[in-house]
Amino acid sequence: MNAADLRSLLDAALADLTGVQEELRELDVAVGDGDLGITVSAGARAVRAAVGELPAGTSAADVVKAAGRAFAGGNPSTFAALVGGGVMSSGKVFADADDVTRADVAAFARAVADRIMVKGKAELGDKTILDALVPTVDLLEHADPGTPPRDLLQAMVATAAEAVRVTSQLQNRRGRAAWLGERSSGHPDPGATAYLRFLEALARAWKTIERPATGGGL
Repeated sequence: MNAADLRSLLDAALADLTGVQEELRELDVAVGDGDLGITVSAGARAVRAAVGELPAGTSAADVVKAAGRAFAGGNPSTFAALVGGGVMSSGKVFADADDVTRADVAAFARAVADRIMVKGKAELGDKTILDALVPTVDLLEHADPGTPPRDLLQAMVATAAEAVRVTSQLQNRRGRAAWLGERSSGHPDPGATAYLRFLEALARAWKTIERPATGGGL
């Protein structure tokens, strides 16, 4: 997948993602301050605008860095800062590659997860986005190289969906929801759900750039 394809993929996926604002708001009201829906939808719009303004020929690394910077500033919040900062700092993984490979994507996703873990002082089981993100990174890293990108994305969606279901059984240990203690159980984590919705949008958007027999960037 080249940088132009990456831009097209992001634009299509994020255009789709703006439609989940109300769902995420309702989930976040139950365990937080209710701003996640706005954070994600505003961040998605900011990324589309920022990436759309980049000149032709911009490298994949610079596309990702611009996306992270825009998401972080789209609607300032802890979630935006952690995710946007993770994306922005991890863009260097792509370096100056003309084509982004599956190994590149896996390394990038792992770097984002590690950054969120360190900056957010969170780990698996704390009921955060990491509970859905990390299992899908593991899947991506260990997937059979021959798996078609479309099938791999669907497997990642299924993995994230199961992880989100499991978060309903957990107590929040980080963020505003941590003070709720046992009362935070029974609700899926909003951040993990946002990541699941992004993967679903990405899987739908992939069809717009998929090319037979190329294998793409995944």
